[in-house]
Amino acid sequence: MADPTASGPLTPEPTAPRPSRDRPWVMRTYAGHSTATASNALYRGNLEKGQTGLSVAFDLPTQTGYDPDSPLAAGEVGKVGVPVPHLGEMRRLFEGIPLTSMNTSMTINATAMWLLALYQVVAEEQAGVGGGEGSPTAEEVAAQLAGTTQNDIIKEYLSRGTYVFGPEHSLRLIADVIAYTVNQVPKWNPINICSYHLQEAGATPTQELAYAMCTAIAVLDQVRNGGQVAEEDFPAVVGRMSFFVNAGVRFVEETCKMRAFVELWDELCRERYGVTDPKMRRFRYGVQVNSLGLTEAQPENNVQRIVLEMLGVTLSKNARARALQLPAWNEALGLPRPWDQQWSLRLQQVLAFESDLLEYEDIFDGSHVIEAKVAELVAGAREEMDRVQAMGGAIAAVESGYMKQALVSAHAARRGRIESGEEKIVGVNVYTSTEPSPLTADLDGAIQTADPEAERAALRSVEEWKAGRDQAAVDEALARLAADAKTDANLMTATLAAARAGATTGEWAGTLREVFGEFRAPTGVSGAVGVVAAAGEAGDELRAVREKVRTTGEELGGRLRLLVGKPGLDGHSNGAEQVAVRARDAGFEVVYQGIRLTPAQIVRAAVDEDVHCVGLSILSGSHMELVPAVVEGLRAEGLGDVPVIVGGIIPDADARSLREAGVAAVYTPKDYGLTQIMGSIVDVIRGAEGLAVD
Repeated sequence: MADPTASGPLTPEPTAPRPSRDRPWVMRTYAGHSTATASNALYRGNLEKGQTGLSVAFDLPTQTGYDPDSPLAAGEVGKVGVPVPHLGEMRRLFEGIPLTSMNTSMTINATAMWLLALYQVVAEEQAGVGGGEGSPTAEEVAAQLAGTTQNDIIKEYLSRGTYVFGPEHSLRLIADVIAYTVNQVPKWNPINICSYHLQEAGATPTQELAYAMCTAIAVLDQVRNGGQVAEEDFPAVVGRMSFFVNAGVRFVEETCKMRAFVELWDELCRERYGVTDPKMRRFRYGVQVNSLGLTEAQPENNVQRIVLEMLGVTLSKNARARALQLPAWNEALGLPRPWDQQWSLRLQQVLAFESDLLEYEDIFDGSHVIEAKVAELVAGAREEMDRVQAMGGAIAAVESGYMKQALVSAHAARRGRIESGEEKIVGVNVYTSTEPSPLTADLDGAIQTADPEAERAALRSVEEWKAGRDQAAVDEALARLAADAKTDANLMTATLAAARAGATTGEWAGTLREVFGEFRAPTGVSGAVGVVAAAGEAGDELRAVREKVRTTGEELGGRLRLLVGKPGLDGHSNGAEQVAVRARDAGFEVVYQGIRLTPAQIVRAAVDEDVHCVGLSILSGSHMELVPAVVEGLRAEGLGDVPVIVGGIIPDADARSLREAGVAAVYTPKDYGLTQIMGSIVDVIRGAEGLAVD
């Protein structure tokens, strides 16, 4: 054989140039905790690591319009996000981050108008508005702002629970923000039609598609009929609409769902609203992949779940997300640390910059399998949309409880499939044997603990802010807000004036509460289809628990009564609703009054209903403050022998402390068997009543 080097070194063959690459999506992490100062440090650190946009998580008092000094805010300040009770804290939140060159997403709904006003005023201050000759005007600064306010209140009535006002007044606020931004802040997305939380509440892909489109119809009709936007500018309203979507682990189905969204939205824009410009009809959406599917058991499996969910919204170029934020692997355990968020950011960066995904046209075009699944989803969504529109639209379907009942029923069916093993979740109901994980060797160190000083710091901040402001100017601004709220005036003008004058979040919302009143959405529990009807039969395990409930009730002289309570401002009621529905299926008499109750109200209900057990559901991290308050309240009423049980995302150390404080049982996401939980609740009641326990 000839020596290949005999004629000298080989010349490498020329390589073809790499294809041009699409611009990657905006990369975010959903973040905010404890204080504005701590959150600012987190944001700046994430931006240094290559994050290309901000996604702000606000705490529950800020989301529901309360200041930290409100009794309803106790235990909730700084827990699931950052507290922003006034302009001074908004300044701290974005210190050193130039807002005119940033793309910021703010997950805020009922108080979206107020937080947007604070954001705009901080941007004006940063840019030097009013600083003399040559300084920009407020209008010029507003025109540069880019970002998104979530501002979708309909899904709050259905799933997340941070609504404040009723549907009519909430839609008015949404429409005012949309009209203002289209006219004054043209780069801003004034609303995310947010189907993310619908999937978290149990929505099927068909329901997620249909209810998101019905929400968009309700909002766009409100704006079109409100007269604040000229007819020739209405396509710009449609063009600034954005969506915020959930991506589950069934990534082929999720890919098809996104392509179905594109088709349905384009059709709606053309046929209902007459938008002819394809750019204005583009389906623009951001994604948070499914936190619902993250598991406490074997949490290391969450990394591959997150990757699969990310693929569902990035693989299809024609339906690719414009912004993406990923949860951290340990969110089912508690608050992620900065390193955990960095890991999720790196997942996005590897896909965008190391893979060849962005070099190709849509890889699914022409696939018969994809086309058939998309057609199926579109047909199902149209049918459900027609059903909701026939009821009078999304608002009517909220007020009647129809959509809420549909979601609770769908979630109950999913829970039934998981418990039966039909739907397999690795590490939870299948393949549960495991080696010890180094990631969770120190469970208490595997998550970040909320700063206990945060609430005290927020209280001091509000006190100092109020002491240093011009109270007469605040009073005048709030009086104008109340007056405008009684007319058809766009409330953004009065809201900006209140922000500049120094009003607080609680004062802004409180002023509007006095005019609009408050609202309690239907729970969806009473009319929901439970696992018995969904499965077609009770099953041996549930029948055994039913018998146990019946015989225990007879021994105690009546039907067993379980109070399911949601203390504090946490509106994530999915777990509480499923417990209530399964308890009803198991034969309990269930008392469930919905979300946002004070410990005193829960104690009062326990007294009035003479219950045998109080079950509390808390997902906001405020369990160490709110649960003892309920336990102590029961003791003060002479009901210290009524057992209290707790469910939620509760670290092991906190669970031990709660048991030591008198809590009878603590359930976390690893306790997925609701029927088993019902059986253990009966045992708790029997033990408390001095009856024999099996």
